[in-house]
Amino acid sequence: MALLRSIATVGGYTLISRVTGFARDILVAGLLGAGTVSDAFFVAFRFPNLFRRLFAEGAFQAAFVPIFAGLLETDGREVARTFARRAFSVLALILLVFTAAMEVLMPFAMIVMAPGFDAVPGKMELATELTRIAFPYLLFISLVSLQSGVLNSLGHFGAAAAAPILLNLTLIAALVGFTPLMETPGHALAWGVFAAGVIQFAWLAWHCRRAGMGLLPPIRPKLTPRVRLLGRRILPVVLGGSLYQINLLIGTILASLLADGAVSWLYYADRVTQLPLGVIGVAVSTALLPLLSRQLKAGQWDAARHNQNRALEFALLLTLPAAAALMVIPGPIIGTLFERGAFSPADTAATAAALMAFAAGLPSYVLVKILAQAFFAREDTAMPVRIAAAAMGANIVLNLILMQIWGHVGIALAAALSNWGNAIALAVVLHRRGTLGVDARLRARLPRIALATALMAAALWGGALALDDVMALGDPARPLALAGLVLGGIVVYGVAAQLSGAASVGELKAMLRRKGEARMQAPVPPE
Repeated sequence: MALLRSIATVGGYTLISRVTGFARDILVAGLLGAGTVSDAFFVAFRFPNLFRRLFAEGAFQAAFVPIFAGLLETDGREVARTFARRAFSVLALILLVFTAAMEVLMPFAMIVMAPGFDAVPGKMELATELTRIAFPYLLFISLVSLQSGVLNSLGHFGAAAAAPILLNLTLIAALVGFTPLMETPGHALAWGVFAAGVIQFAWLAWHCRRAGMGLLPPIRPKLTPRVRLLGRRILPVVLGGSLYQINLLIGTILASLLADGAVSWLYYADRVTQLPLGVIGVAVSTALLPLLSRQLKAGQWDAARHNQNRALEFALLLTLPAAAALMVIPGPIIGTLFERGAFSPADTAATAAALMAFAAGLPSYVLVKILAQAFFAREDTAMPVRIAAAAMGANIVLNLILMQIWGHVGIALAAALSNWGNAIALAVVLHRRGTLGVDARLRARLPRIALATALMAAALWGGALALDDVMALGDPARPLALAGLVLGGIVVYGVAAQLSGAASVGELKAMLRRKGEARMQAPVPPE
């Protein structure tokens, strides 16, 4: 399996997901704007998503994939499938109990999640109601994450990467089709979240069965040695692999204490940041973990180090220009995407400022996702926890300081700075252990990538100034001007990267065709 080919598969579907996500957010912004209903829904949506990313997408994948991939190599598909079904049953039981408990405790949870909502009459009650509707999404999407781990370990990346597209399409359908029947558009969206969880679960269940790894019907939950091993590995990875989501939660809590709309400004800015983060960071880390796990189990240290260097190179090749673009033209991006209907020019300015701050940390978000895989593939979950705990403490301190100066922008900047600290610390530890040897090719490429990025940023800045009057005309001139800016930036960066030697078109084509290493062996405890 070629690493770059796997990245391209995940990244391609993730790109479609982000595009449909933007279509969804454009509709949300037009109907809800940035106010009471939008703030309440975004908290309702973020709450189950937080637990999903902490316990399922981040921790579960990092703990489950190395064990499952090892069983595939050493014991065969049926033993691996039995382990997956056992893990599925235990996870489903835990999630059922947890979801039921949270439904009962939701009013108290909202006091923690959004303490500032009490200042606006009815806002806390609305957030509680919407979150109760949407929260069962956690149950279904967490089981989706397990099924994704199974398919990714088999080298089938497409179905799992396409699942978020179903979420976006379902929410669009709910917003367009059911808003007239509901009390508010927020209610239609909350029910859409619930329905999307069921649809995504059914989609992955069908693909697992098609791949010969069906997990249904569930078997009796049992804490076998392998399931206990999985549990021991999940708990520390919760912090180690999910600092970004924890920082977003802290930011949401603090933003609820600021102006009405601050939660929404941060949400929209984060959504734009998620495009390159999802397409690049998630794609690279998703494809890298199974490959590193197999190579390290086989003792192929040089191959693992080479793939880690290529993952870093490929990620930085795309992330640095993306971050620069978001920092140079945040206003045109936010205005074009969201400024219509209930979303005002003031909302655009506030969201664009937050986007600049989030974008400053974009490369670090991707680096953390990649570097964390080097620990998880080596079954070391303790060190990332220590590093993440320190970075989370720094984030809280920075939030409390910077929000006093810059309000919601200070919250976004605190998240960026603390995540840079996390990335640097992970890299230093790996380097000291001798498991992060930056090779000559990566050392030579980094300054060239930086040069190409600087040239592109200068071109975007000049282009934005030249098109300022056109942008002021609104639709349809503004989207066309932004498209011209983006296309021009891509051309400038592509030419500069080719001429400087930062990247080679022929080399990328060769990497896409290259086959990966043979499958490896991995000892795991008996069932």
